[in-house]
Amino acid sequence: MTAARQPPRRKLDEQLIGAVIPAPLPRPAPPPAPMPALPAALPAAREPVDDIVFDVARPDADGRVAARALLRALRWPVGHRLHVDVTDGLLLITSAPDGTHVVGARSALPLPIAARQMCGITSHQVVLLAAVPGRDLLIVHPSNTITRLLTDLHAAVLKGPSHAG
Repeated sequence: MTAARQPPRRKLDEQLIGAVIPAPLPRPAPPPAPMPALPAALPAAREPVDDIVFDVARPDADGRVAARALLRALRWPVGHRLHVDVTDGLLLITSAPDGTHVVGARSALPLPIAARQMCGITSHQVVLLAAVPGRDLLIVHPSNTITRLLTDLHAAVLKGPSHAG
């Protein structure tokens, strides 16, 4: 090639200049996007209970309930002496060497008539039984108590945002 056909060479002192872009004007930061409201937390339990066993039963005409699995969890054999107390509309049943009630044949748990009446428990009405082996305690929840607690819980849940699909 001859010198006439070669493209001209750049000088080494030349520099490329970028496009001229105006500096951005200062703007306030946009407000954060609104977050969806979370449902209100349910009140924490007074004490953590790790080992609790539930069952549902219906007292017979004599006020006995079959609670075989719960009595096994509590290690209360047939003939085991019990003390029955009523607190806040619940029956609290505990072991007591001098207890006036005993676990009956076929693992039947006695619910005394006076205690049933104080709690509003009638024959053949569903009750929730909760055994807490760590405390050697069995709690009998009447159906009216369960209804009230679930109504309060459902009202608290439904006050929050809609959970419909």
